[in-house]
Amino acid sequence: MTAWTADELDQIGGAEELQLASLRADDALRPYVTMWVVRAGDALYVRSAYGPDNPWYRNATTAGAGRVRAGGVERDVTFADAAPDVHDDIDEAYHAKYDRHGPAIVGTVVGADAIPVTIRLLPR
Repeated sequence: MTAWTADELDQIGGAEELQLASLRADDALRPYVTMWVVRAGDALYVRSAYGPDNPWYRNATTAGAGRVRAGGVERDVTFADAAPDVHDDIDEAYHAKYDRHGPAIVGTVVGADAIPVTIRLLPR
């Protein structure tokens, strides 16, 4: 596994939105889905705004890998669980980046309900 470069972390973490495509069983990419992305430390995270039944989330967790593009960067990634101690930092990152959209919208990706649907993006 490789690590994100400092430039990739800045570009993807600073992008307003990220596009994520998970792999199908035949290794073809599914269509890209647009979502919010945050950086916490030297890691990048996405969360399913509408819980575990959101189709993109189910596909991503089943596939375990895919591709992301944001901020001029496109990378193949692995989808991993977030460490238990990082969720407060992820919540803070979502608030700092997206609170201008209002509490009803940001509330879908922060707090206890968002913890189980958090995906860490790891470059591969």
